[in-house]
Amino acid sequence: MRYSVLILFLCFITFNSSTCYEDMFPYKWPTIGISVLIRNKGHTLPYFLTCLYNLDYPKDRLYLWMYSDYNEDDSIKIIEKWAEKYASEYNGVYITTNSSGRLHPDEKSATHWSKGRFKHIIRLREESLDFAKKMWADYLFMVDADVFLTEKSTLKALVSKNMTVVSPMLKSDGLYSNFWCGMTEKFYYQRTEDYEPILSREKQGCFEVPMVNTAVLVSLRRKESDLLTYDPRKVNNYKGPDDDIIAFAISAKINDISLNICNDRPYGFILVPLEESDEISKDYEQLLNIKLEAVSRKVPLPLDNYLEEFVSYPKPWKFKCSEIYMINLERRTERRELMEMSFKELGIDAKLFKAIDGMKLDLNDLREYSITLMPGYEDPYHKRPMKAGEVGCFLSHYYIWKEIVEKHHSTALVLEDDVHFIPYFRHKFLRLLDEIKNIDWDLVYIGRKILLRADEKYVTDHTTRPLYSYWTLGYLISERGARKLLDAQPLSKMLPVDEFLPIMFDQHPNDTWKAHFSNRNLVALSAAPLLVYPTHYTGDEGYISDTEDSNIVDLGELDYTVKHEL
Repeated sequence: MRYSVLILFLCFITFNSSTCYEDMFPYKWPTIGISVLIRNKGHTLPYFLTCLYNLDYPKDRLYLWMYSDYNEDDSIKIIEKWAEKYASEYNGVYITTNSSGRLHPDEKSATHWSKGRFKHIIRLREESLDFAKKMWADYLFMVDADVFLTEKSTLKALVSKNMTVVSPMLKSDGLYSNFWCGMTEKFYYQRTEDYEPILSREKQGCFEVPMVNTAVLVSLRRKESDLLTYDPRKVNNYKGPDDDIIAFAISAKINDISLNICNDRPYGFILVPLEESDEISKDYEQLLNIKLEAVSRKVPLPLDNYLEEFVSYPKPWKFKCSEIYMINLERRTERRELMEMSFKELGIDAKLFKAIDGMKLDLNDLREYSITLMPGYEDPYHKRPMKAGEVGCFLSHYYIWKEIVEKHHSTALVLEDDVHFIPYFRHKFLRLLDEIKNIDWDLVYIGRKILLRADEKYVTDHTTRPLYSYWTLGYLISERGARKLLDAQPLSKMLPVDEFLPIMFDQHPNDTWKAHFSNRNLVALSAAPLLVYPTHYTGDEGYISDTEDSNIVDLGELDYTVKHEL
């Protein structure tokens, strides 16, 4: 059955000048037609539509044109439910759906891009372009339903560029993005040295490129835009494939219309197009990767409560571990909430361990814990004594080791609260556990800072023997390993925990420090490649260090206090 839903709602509003963008358009913002093609995107639509609704652009200046067909999921149901609640807020919402079949006639699978499917998409692209012109829209924003615009000012920012064609740069879970920096003579992608600096935002601004796609704003105010087309048959002397994106790029090139990608702000995220050999399920994993990436950047994908029924989460479990600990300072509520979001997405059943707060430690606390700092300890990089935050960090890990031994946890995973999980973490973590189940180990880093770049010897396909390393943001530890660390009596000669661990597996370069620990027999491994990384590095915007921001522990006063107590 084929049917159309037409909803028009006209209103005019006066809005205050709240940003610099309003100064550019003091009366009304330009009208924009937004075109969305949807097929089997029931998993992305709740997030896509929420991001779309959240855009900071007057809705009475927006027309929405949506077309959805050949679905095998709830795409149509989601579109209709969203429109039922929100369509009346827009200038116009035009929705066409087609439920006549599961696949286009000449498609072999849902991920097969046949000639017929390309021609179908080309026709729809042209229809949306014609639609925007007939509505006298100032711009057309062609956006796919697997784009997540987390930057609310995206449309205002793009319109303000005053370009014929401009796209916001979008991040995926790898090196893919919605632009090319190079194109071969045969219309294939060509890697250039400019691509990664733009993708990483090492270079920021707007850049002319040969190809943009997936989220493209076209100015219909300019006469030259009439020369743009998605139809290869309308491009003079066209020799490329029947591909809408290629045809659009070539039509721009032969008419001297520049295509621009802008990365002046983090606009949002995009899924990587599936290959013909891929299953639709791969798209679900990609979405999970993007959601975790967004959480780590402190911009979680928004989800409208009205659409929550279409989103599901895995059942929480321990991932074959006896226990999973997450260390968090009670005052770091944002970190805790973001980690809990990641756990919910991954299905991780973690136990919150309230960290010992170094900011609140004083000499009486150190005396209570029977702590003596290692004589003569000096931070290798900052040339300073140990800080209170480092003491608190050590004690947090120490009491987890103690609980592991007391409760006889055979395998525990310890995570700090600033962890970013790599793409496909679940699969890779379980693979790691399977690889090490029949070999000898006490501790396995799943995240670390490698300080020595010498080649490390592989033990299994995805583990190595670690050399001198820093960080305790994520590691597996056995009951035997925890017992070895406790038996070393580290509180009587304390130094930072990420110095202590490499001493215990005898890979620390400082012989003086090592001499304080006679049994350096911890059997350590490291995941290779690593499975977690910090959400922020030193110098990054938003970086916080509760160790570096704490006070230095006065070794002289501590020595005096301890001697006095004895």
